[in-house]
Amino acid sequence: MKKAIGICAVTLLAAALLVYAVIHTAKTNSPVLTGQVDSGVSGNTAGYDNTGVSEEFGITETDVTGSGDETLTTLISEFTSEVTERISDISAATKTVLSQTSAAPEMTKEKSGLFGRKDRESTTAAQTAAQTTTAAPSTAAPSTTAPSTKPAETTAKQGSYEYSYAGFNPEYIEITDSNWQMVLVNRHYIIRKDYVPRLEYAVKGDTNSKKLDYRVAPHYNEMYQAAAKDGIYLTTVSGYRSYELQKTNFERKIGVYMNQGYNKVAATQAAARIILPPGTSEHNAGLAMDIISLEQSFENTKAFAWLKEHAQDYGFILRYPKDKEHITEIIYEPWHWRYVGVENAKRIKASGLCLEEYLHKTP
Repeated sequence: MKKAIGICAVTLLAAALLVYAVIHTAKTNSPVLTGQVDSGVSGNTAGYDNTGVSEEFGITETDVTGSGDETLTTLISEFTSEVTERISDISAATKTVLSQTSAAPEMTKEKSGLFGRKDRESTTAAQTAAQTTTAAPSTAAPSTTAPSTKPAETTAKQGSYEYSYAGFNPEYIEITDSNWQMVLVNRHYIIRKDYVPRLEYAVKGDTNSKKLDYRVAPHYNEMYQAAAKDGIYLTTVSGYRSYELQKTNFERKIGVYMNQGYNKVAATQAAARIILPPGTSEHNAGLAMDIISLEQSFENTKAFAWLKEHAQDYGFILRYPKDKEHITEIIYEPWHWRYVGVENAKRIKASGLCLEEYLHKTP
């Protein structure tokens, strides 16, 4: 069918060329048309710009309306209409054949079509193999390819805590009247963001002093007054910190490390060794005070020596000792003192243990 349609199209095209040759010869020999442009092809045709064609062939636009051979013009018009109709018929016939071909796959199987028989069979075989592979479990040996080297933040397990991407997946705890003195708050046991203790100024009558949990503040004030009698002033630097303030400080530290070239996970983990993530700090519970300085050189002062000797008598312990960093997961902080109660503080000091060890909750 397609072959017959092709022959018809070629025949019509040949006829068109033959007629065009005859017309062209007639126009060339006609004194009326020589050097003139037919009005139907001149610049009068709407939307058609023939300027470039005219210049190329040395033809100038001349108004010759009504001066052509009307019989020849009519013949051209009729022939053009006939060719257009034939082309339209061929186009319609072609669409019909293609529609019938696509609807009858058994016919294309016997003919080569767009692809040869071998191509179709190969494609079918490939599709069948793909479906079989998808449906059946793989029996291939485990891959020996080296593990991925993607940044840790893209592979870390995401938990409910906002910093779990860096490996923090802590257990949420509740602070109650029965456990508040010895409650363990660190990166593994954290308080909820909505926990806000009742607060009091750490130094009685001094509104410039920092605040602590109202149950801790009287003990700090007593220690402060005792140290003052010995000429030591335990100036409060940081007591209670809200969850949001802790977050702001922590995020700022993450930014410092990221500016140094750390990826987000590494920066978060490095920051957590200096500033605990929000909810994981004893400051968020109002149970600890940073005293006088935030420098490790504070250990060389008289104030630190006084605290080492007397703090347990008022219920405070050095929370992050120098030799316990691998357990507390915090750098040595000679300025950070945590209230645990007088009896507990004395026992912990005598044991030489940090709070995690004393509570048997080491990481």
